[in-house]
Amino acid sequence: MSRTATPEELEVTMLALLEERGPGKTIGPADVAQALGGNQPDGWGPLMQPVRKAAVRLMKEGRIVILRKGRPVDPEDFRGTYRLALPPAES
Repeated sequence: MSRTATPEELEVTMLALLEERGPGKTIGPADVAQALGGNQPDGWGPLMQPVRKAAVRLMKEGRIVILRKGRPVDPEDFRGTYRLALPPAES
């Protein structure tokens, strides 16, 4: 059974998972979807697009970085597999 998640739930979960993982570490979008939708594909699968939208929103706000092949992407134009990370700490 799939569930819907609010944008706020997605953002809070995403940021919590990233904080838990720590600086310099990444998570996948499926990690966020599974945290909210469970381990069954019919539960987390429908959350993948909303997770992507939440990630784009948070990157535009400077709160996370979307990475593809280890490099930050343009949040308006990226395809394929991606990872999420906290932005590097400013020194």
